[in-house]
Amino acid sequence: MENDILKYVIEDALILIPVLYIIGVFLKRIPHVPDWVIPWLVLIVGAISGYFIVGEVFSGIIQGILASGATVLANQLFKQTIKRD
Repeated sequence: MENDILKYVIEDALILIPVLYIIGVFLKRIPHVPDWVIPWLVLIVGAISGYFIVGEVFSGIIQGILASGATVLANQLFKQTIKRD
């Protein structure tokens, strides 16, 4: 499934995936940030960053959203694989 998303992310925007993951990890360690807010913040940062990387509003925001989706998906795949109950 993750490879399906990555087909649509342009090469320049791939750097967003590890960056957004690191941002998510930092946000997770802040005690006053609820867990449900973290994916939304990652999405917003991804969309804004995508705009600056691509240089076009629509394409940039879409690339940021796709990178955010790939980041959250990879994180959940990792967590769910480790935490098999």
